[in-house]
Amino acid sequence: MIVCPAFSGKRYAILGLARSGLAAAEALLASGAEIVAWDRQDVAREKLEGRARLVDPLDIDLTGFDGVVVSPGVPLNTHPIAGHAAKYGVPVIGDIELFALARPCLPPHRVVGITGTNGKSTTTALVHHICRVAGLPTLMGGNIGLPIMAQEPLAPNDKGTGVYVLELSSYQIDLTYSLDCDVAMLLNITPDHLDRYDGSFENYAASKARLFYMQSDGHSAFLPVSASHIPAVDALHGLTQSVDWIGPSGGEDQSRWPSLQGPHNLENVRFARKACEALGLTAAEIEDGLRSFGGLPHRMEFVAEHGGVTFINDSKATNTDSSAPALAAYLPDPAISGGAPRIHWILGGLPKEDGLGACAAHLANVKAAYTIGEAGPRFAELLE
Repeated sequence: MIVCPAFSGKRYAILGLARSGLAAAEALLASGAEIVAWDRQDVAREKLEGRARLVDPLDIDLTGFDGVVVSPGVPLNTHPIAGHAAKYGVPVIGDIELFALARPCLPPHRVVGITGTNGKSTTTALVHHICRVAGLPTLMGGNIGLPIMAQEPLAPNDKGTGVYVLELSSYQIDLTYSLDCDVAMLLNITPDHLDRYDGSFENYAASKARLFYMQSDGHSAFLPVSASHIPAVDALHGLTQSVDWIGPSGGEDQSRWPSLQGPHNLENVRFARKACEALGLTAAEIEDGLRSFGGLPHRMEFVAEHGGVTFINDSKATNTDSSAPALAAYLPDPAISGGAPRIHWILGGLPKEDGLGACAAHLANVKAAYTIGEAGPRFAELLE
């Protein structure tokens, strides 16, 4: 785990003891901090029995505390902890901010921060994979993999300093104030999670944009031209660090990257390349990583082939913008069934949007659809 003497003697309250909360508690205790911790689940609290004061931070005077650590799932716009902490002038932070505060205690390293509405996990895993294949010490964390505070610090090697590749949701950025990324990227931005932002897309976009305001001069920022019309993103034209605006991708042969098919993955590749170039990797090293990348579970994941039918698991696609790329990736093939549509699409779950959004443009690729879950009847109506 990450241990930092800078936390010694400090006081933190932790609300929520799931993976990231428990990792934060263990790291702070190992660093000599005093903690108050709480979780609604008895089994979660038992893990800190005898080592922390187990009480709800909402029920105590927070005078003298250095921070209240909450999980990204705590809605700051509605949860009372935000107002309670503010009453005592105590910041509400997450484990990513703890990592940022601990960075001076770590061996020399660099941080890549990746945010966006869609594609974060794939791009994070891809940058991490390319770095690893090239021989750099690297790990990934944030909204993917193990909690960052639970991971062992990276030591430099002959290839260079360690690279922490972090997937950052807007929720995590909301709880972070001092993460100065060497490389920061916004892949894209479309309406999502608006319940956390009082229904305002602009507030959601402003949350994503905060990542770049934490950067120092000389660090690298990569942003999508497609989002430059959004005021919070357009304002980033005034940044003083090195900013590269990434335009629409042209055609490129993706056949040499088996796990990176479809137009959305071409966008992921373009951003991953930029990040790795900023880290000093060569074109050959980057290409080696792209060719050998195995993909992520549940993201256009090959499951099996049976009777000439290929089964693809894309269950991580939870909105229309993230679902559309899979529909776009499997075009009618003249060599198969005379070029007729060939996708059998299973969709449903919980309703998040009113229509089919970006998926509508690719319905010509769909032969049949099978709707399930609470949203199933509504999707069936839209597809009739």
